[in-house]
Amino acid sequence: MPESRTEAARPEPRWPAVLAILAVGGLNAVLPDELSPGPYWLLFAVVFVLVTLTVVTHRIGSIRWNHILSYVLLSAVTASLIASLVLLIRGLLSKSQSPQVLLRGASALWVSNVLVFASWYWRLDAGGPNQRDQRAQHTEGAFLFPQMLLSDKQSKRWVPGFIDYLFLAFNTSTAFSPTAVPVLSRWAKLMMIVQASISLMTVALIAARAVNIL
Repeated sequence: MPESRTEAARPEPRWPAVLAILAVGGLNAVLPDELSPGPYWLLFAVVFVLVTLTVVTHRIGSIRWNHILSYVLLSAVTASLIASLVLLIRGLLSKSQSPQVLLRGASALWVSNVLVFASWYWRLDAGGPNQRDQRAQHTEGAFLFPQMLLSDKQSKRWVPGFIDYLFLAFNTSTAFSPTAVPVLSRWAKLMMIVQASISLMTVALIAARAVNIL
């Protein structure tokens, strides 16, 4: 009988993912009003309520509702990110915003982009954390982590955590491509294209405004 995850290791901690998504709400709250799709407090309030509900549903073992609420939460922050990016591009093209506003907004959106897509990868890979908790080891998924290729006994009990997906998302936003982790799934490739495109646009906007300021 295959070893269960509960026999092999403790369930994956959720607090890094919770902190990351709360940080996204906080970053939206400090965006300039011109680059926020709604009141500065709205997204953070939505994030706080949905995060609380996802924590509660996880604690009581309601896996179905935990999945649904998590997808609603990530969809909300992704929609807000894209809306703010559109406002940022419009502000640059129309030259209606000051360089300081655009630079501050682009920097906040770049960080939010990393956190949002790290959260998506963490939530979707190999069925998400709820499914990964049921396995003794991580042998298949959308990403081929280096630890999956090792043969020693300890590596066979290795499972990815949120930090692994954060590292992957950070590399995608800085190098515009995965570096140490090959991508196997089509959905993951499409999501990384979107993430890299958003990162490229924000970096290009920062560079353009820096040149203008100089």
